[in-house]
Amino acid sequence: MDVSTRRDFLASGLALGAAALPVRALAADGLTVVSTTGMIGDTARVIGGERVSARALMGPGVDPHSYRQTRSDIVAMARADLVLWHGLGLEAQMVEFFAKLGETRNVRAVADGLPRDVLLEHPTYAGKADPHVWMDPFIWAEVADAVAAALIDADPEGEAEYLARAGAFGTELAALGAYGEEIVASVPEESRVLVTAHDAFGYFGRRYGFEVLGIQGISTESEAGLNRISELVDVLVDRQIGAVFVETSVSDRNMRALVEGAAARGHEVAIGGSLFSDAMGAPGTYEGSYVGMIDHNVTTIAAALGGRVPDGGMQGRLSGEG
Repeated sequence: MDVSTRRDFLASGLALGAAALPVRALAADGLTVVSTTGMIGDTARVIGGERVSARALMGPGVDPHSYRQTRSDIVAMARADLVLWHGLGLEAQMVEFFAKLGETRNVRAVADGLPRDVLLEHPTYAGKADPHVWMDPFIWAEVADAVAAALIDADPEGEAEYLARAGAFGTELAALGAYGEEIVASVPEESRVLVTAHDAFGYFGRRYGFEVLGIQGISTESEAGLNRISELVDVLVDRQIGAVFVETSVSDRNMRALVEGAAARGHEVAIGGSLFSDAMGAPGTYEGSYVGMIDHNVTTIAAALGGRVPDGGMQGRLSGEG
């Protein structure tokens, strides 16, 4: 789609949405909140409670790095009382749309306000940050506070309820982070190497003391060359790493190439499990919540790399989905 066609597409979608804007600030069923990622959508749902009708555009297996909004997405966001997007360059294809939508609607990039000292540097673009901050529950607690602030601005009458639920969610996130620290401590230090499809786990690695090696860069749109795969095969063999991990929102083709390359050199590498990187699990499941997503990841990683983990993860609710 060329630039002029894209501009017309955005304008027509916004016009359709504007034609049906509610007369009141809040609809009868509460504050209508549309989020880009599932992680933001779940956080809005938890903090919003019954005062909020929350939905996320990007479901299980959807890659936000390459996602382009559809006409129905545009209409949904144009009609919403509040639109929440991540920022930090994650939804690169949608920045123009959000700038335009923000001229008339309530739009927030909930991760853009994070302090610079908590952000990891983007390895490719100087001055840019790695956007995958949800991999650290302690940082996500700050994003949750930004979500709560956006809800309060849009619905001041619900402030007490939003603050109470945000406080309870913050306590749950602290427990989640502590659980990760506890079970990861049981992984032998020499085994704390996480090999994945793309560099989505930098914040996980910093929090839990893992070396993280991705075949692709931070964006899944970068290509994995044969040289990179060969380099990682060397690492697997030389350091006797026994497991690598696939991701639910990224093709497993390159990870299979790593396994086959190591096998050709006499070293057996297992697929340690499937991790949720840029999207959560199926709606209605524990893994389809932010807490369940991270519980699944840390439990799966620790178990595959020699750690001791409880059955069913932190809350005993893991289903093995992934």
